[in-house]
Amino acid sequence: MAHIDEILAAGSGLWERAKASARGGPRVLLATSMGGFNHGAMTDKALALALTLRGAKVDVFLCDGVPGCHLTKIGKEPPAKVIETDARIRCGSCLDIGTRTFAPLGLNVLKLGDFLTDEDRAEAERVAAEADIAGLKHMTLDGLKIGEHALAGALRYYAAGDLQSQTQGEGVARQFVKAAVLTARGFGRILDAGGYDVVSANHGIYTPQGVVSEAARAKGVRVVNWNPAYRRHCFIFSHGDSYHHTMITEDVKTWEGLDLTPARREAITGYLRDRREAKGDWIWFNKSADSSRKELAAQLGLDGRPLITALTSVVWDACLHYDSNAFESITDWMLQTVEYFKGRPDLQLVIRVHPAEVSGFVKSRAKLGDAIAKRFPALPQNVKVVAPEDPLSTYSLVDNANAVIVYSTKTGIEVSAQGLPVVVAGEAWIRNKGFSLDATSPESYRAILDTLPLAGPLPANQRERALRYAYHFFFRRMIELPFLAAAGPAEFEIAVDQLADLQPGVFGGLDRVCDGILTGTPFVHDALEDEPAIAAPAPSMLSRGLAAVGWFSKAAG
Repeated sequence: MAHIDEILAAGSGLWERAKASARGGPRVLLATSMGGFNHGAMTDKALALALTLRGAKVDVFLCDGVPGCHLTKIGKEPPAKVIETDARIRCGSCLDIGTRTFAPLGLNVLKLGDFLTDEDRAEAERVAAEADIAGLKHMTLDGLKIGEHALAGALRYYAAGDLQSQTQGEGVARQFVKAAVLTARGFGRILDAGGYDVVSANHGIYTPQGVVSEAARAKGVRVVNWNPAYRRHCFIFSHGDSYHHTMITEDVKTWEGLDLTPARREAITGYLRDRREAKGDWIWFNKSADSSRKELAAQLGLDGRPLITALTSVVWDACLHYDSNAFESITDWMLQTVEYFKGRPDLQLVIRVHPAEVSGFVKSRAKLGDAIAKRFPALPQNVKVVAPEDPLSTYSLVDNANAVIVYSTKTGIEVSAQGLPVVVAGEAWIRNKGFSLDATSPESYRAILDTLPLAGPLPANQRERALRYAYHFFFRRMIELPFLAAAGPAEFEIAVDQLADLQPGVFGGLDRVCDGILTGTPFVHDALEDEPAIAAPAPSMLSRGLAAVGWFSKAAG
């Protein structure tokens, strides 16, 4: 199969006609921002092709130099280097990659620097110098919540849940504030000049993408955000904000009336079964075969008392994506949970620390196990901690539990669909869906724990509701774009045979995504109703061998 640029050249007649026809069409700005962010840039390249073929006038936005962005990570760039005046560490190569990615399309590519003034740079310096870093989350600039995204960027840089304990944390945070100010000012001018109907940006948080989305919302421009999903070749698109937020507020009417037909039931139960071995996923964490209760007992020192399993999230990830409900933080929740079970010797608690602490692209420097060990040098006899590097199957811990406690992990969806009672302590997508036990304060959390162990699994009506939501999440909100293929760790390629494959009527998921971007229709697409007019690319091309080992075993955020 040829490279997409070769295919584009071969179909140049179709492409040039499409661009000419789209000149008066809806104005779409694909805010790729970071050209060096491969899977973001390649997904946007595919969208640029598809949207243009549907009559949209597409522009692309690239950042060409801010002192702190989504790609800046402590593992590659130490704090002192980030703090250097306008230390644009990867900007040259990032812009070069982005330019080469989009140049063959011949579309208008806008660069942030072309819309910035000396006054903007001076303002960014001043605002960053004066920023209250302790209260950064609440900082605004002309009504734009830039502090929230600057903080998210800085915490992601450190892969930690706070800045106070980080070396030169304040200085790094000020660089991200500076980046947020520059993005807000430059992108605001782009919006003023462009007359765009919609802005699409990956993630919808961090700098610069989060600020891009914030600026568009403030100017009344429709916003679309997206992220790769768990199922292979699937993505979650959302209107108005990051899916981390919109999935929480999504109207239950979107799915609660869904007819769980035999075909749908088999699809979701089969997928959840296969998910244990990641057979249909390109994002997963579980790597081990199941263990029996006897094997778990031998490994962890368990006995016959009821077992409660607590599934954690990555500290910095949970801090960025979700608001706290009952507790100040995920660490606060965990420490209070251990303290509670210290007084419940009739129960056993196994804490499964999220494997992505050590296996994700952004390896967490905030270790939940360390926080537990610091507070409890000697664990209560009935509390066990499974370290993130431990290969023990999380599913085995769930299978043998009487109930499961989660903070924000999406595993709660699977556990509920399996019929197990789930206690929600933080912000999770199953909260307020009618099949979980939702804590709203430390007091209500302890009151829920007081009812454990429960008499049995979820009532049949609640399990059915949980299964219906699981189908909605995995098969309706995750939209398959099978031509976006894994080409390397967190890298994509556009695997089609001809440019016409991206036209309407070929891939149902692509039609739904483009309709959502252009007209605002919901990003909900039932996979079982999608019958592509052409076959998906061959698995060997799609995976390049990566399907077997995981494209994105993430906490890449």
